[in-house]
Amino acid sequence: MTNLHRHAPLRVALVGLGTVGGGVIRLLQTNADLIARRAGCPIQVVAISARDRNKDRGVDLTPYEWVDDMTTLANRDDIDVVVELIGGADGPALTLARQCLSTGKPFVTANKAMLAHHGLDLAALAEKAGVALKYEAAVAGGIPVIKGMREGAAANEISRVYGILNGTCNYILTTMEKEGRGFDEVLKEAQELGYAEADPSFDIDGVDAAHKLTILASLAFGTELDFDAVATTGIRHVIAADIAEAAALGYRIRLVGMAENGPDGLFQRIHPMLVPLDHPLAHVDGSLNAVVAEGNFVGRLFFQGRGAGDGPTASAVVADLIDVARDEYGDALAMPVAALAQQKPADAGKRVGRAYLRFRVQDRPGVLAEIAAATRDAGVSIESMIQRGANQADGVLVAIVTHAGEERCVRETLERLAGSDSLLQTPMVMHILD
Repeated sequence: MTNLHRHAPLRVALVGLGTVGGGVIRLLQTNADLIARRAGCPIQVVAISARDRNKDRGVDLTPYEWVDDMTTLANRDDIDVVVELIGGADGPALTLARQCLSTGKPFVTANKAMLAHHGLDLAALAEKAGVALKYEAAVAGGIPVIKGMREGAAANEISRVYGILNGTCNYILTTMEKEGRGFDEVLKEAQELGYAEADPSFDIDGVDAAHKLTILASLAFGTELDFDAVATTGIRHVIAADIAEAAALGYRIRLVGMAENGPDGLFQRIHPMLVPLDHPLAHVDGSLNAVVAEGNFVGRLFFQGRGAGDGPTASAVVADLIDVARDEYGDALAMPVAALAQQKPADAGKRVGRAYLRFRVQDRPGVLAEIAAATRDAGVSIESMIQRGANQADGVLVAIVTHAGEERCVRETLERLAGSDSLLQTPMVMHILD
């Protein structure tokens, strides 16, 4: 007969009491018995810390000790593990992480920015101390993609990992798609509904997704984290006409994080892409996230679910705590830090694929010929060209889909057209997921 409480409770210090922190407390309370059975012991929050002690967070905090100076938590013998939910690549979160791991205290975080920038150092500290550094909640919310990559697919050589890594962008794009509205209008609505921050730059400019892709690429390929090598383009310049043209061509636009590793180096990019309707990513709607990993023995793995919010993210945090209680954890980045490969960034110009180019141009003779000449001279083969109506203010929209070719040729096309008075705005380029 199994003793469900075979050792003392796992004592948790929770730093950061925003949406996710409150969700962690509610989850631990609601599922306390089930969690204890699965962990082999109760998991109890014993200390909490945040910036504002008096803020109403919708949960009763009176059972927990309030700690004003969170840096003291690393050295307390009555705390077994620290959970960090305050965010930020540097500052207090990084200080706390280093203190905890240096003193041999397990550390659980949802902080993708900190991991993308400092994950190598933190993984080395955890390895040296022989303690857990867990971060399931840092990528794709409640989807167990970190565990899936680090453990479930560990025997495979992963050729490519990619997906929809930001729920805010996906909500905006799919709402534009379904309702035919413009970017600015939908962004404002997303802010009012709480899907987007007051300053949405990290989301709509692709930075949040780049943090997550950096982590996924390291796990997938056994390479060192390299956030600075992620080529990042967001969605703020996608217009309703792009959505409509994509639909007419049999595609949907999604912000896709893509990482591939090969003999030419490590390729990492966040970019709005045209996704074929028969691809699973084309049907990931709203604020959902999805990750695809392609392994040489397992084939295509597809992870989908809610990528943010108190419930899904808290679920990932508590799953990490259960692993800590069970003493089930390995190297933070799936292998010892010394075994991670230093891989040079790949030259995106050598990648072969198709692309969608959108121009807003003057309504006058010779403009299409000018664009066609630029593509010809750059070595771009045009599969189709569409011209949509004109008005004096906005000019003419010209959309081109290319045949497969090297990306450097598309870049050269735009360089040849740079400065042309035929162009009313900077052209938009989106690659096609084939």
